[in-house]
Amino acid sequence: MATYEFLCPACGPFDVVLPMGTASAHRECPWCGVGARRVYSAPRLSRPAPAMAGALAREERSRDEPEIVSSVPRHRRRR
Repeated sequence: MATYEFLCPACGPFDVVLPMGTASAHRECPWCGVGARRVYSAPRLSRPAPAMAGALAREERSRDEPEIVSSVPRHRRRR
């Protein structure tokens, strides 16, 4: 599903969620019924949370520069 933006001359902008590629150039305003034209805007992209971005960056770095371990880690006893 894609979000399409329309601009009503009386009420202003409004969004409509439709299957991709099915939006027409004009649509009736849901509030006043006046014909609204479709406007093109930047896509709404989101960014990952800082913790996730850090984890992804560490994973990416480890592909070319893996951490070197100089000794065997201590074994923890399970309770």
